[in-house]
Amino acid sequence: MLRRPELWKRGDEQLIALLTAQHPQLAEAIELGQGFAQLVRTRQPEQLDLWLIQAENSILSAFRNFAKSLREDYDAVKAGVTLSVSNGPVEGHINRLKMLKRQMYGRAGIDLLERRFLLAI
Repeated sequence: MLRRPELWKRGDEQLIALLTAQHPQLAEAIELGQGFAQLVRTRQPEQLDLWLIQAENSILSAFRNFAKSLREDYDAVKAGVTLSVSNGPVEGHINRLKMLKRQMYGRAGIDLLERRFLLAI
């Protein structure tokens, strides 16, 4: 449902229409979710404030809580939507190294762990 509508598979549109007719809250969830995804995907920082207001006024508590948490770190969120720079690749490397460390816990000394890290990079 968060995918762009042009990427939906055949029949998805009818299924979503059926589900939203039965559950009106789902329509709001889809609209807010797609709106936020579009905002981030296309880097539209001017739309962030409008989206936050819509989410804060939502009947869905998950979106209200999400908007509240975004407001608490507003400057970082605004920079994330505005700038093309990201620490995602660094976080990915750290996550992979932590996984390797967990896999080797209690099984290897520092020498083997160091070799494993170097080979993983």
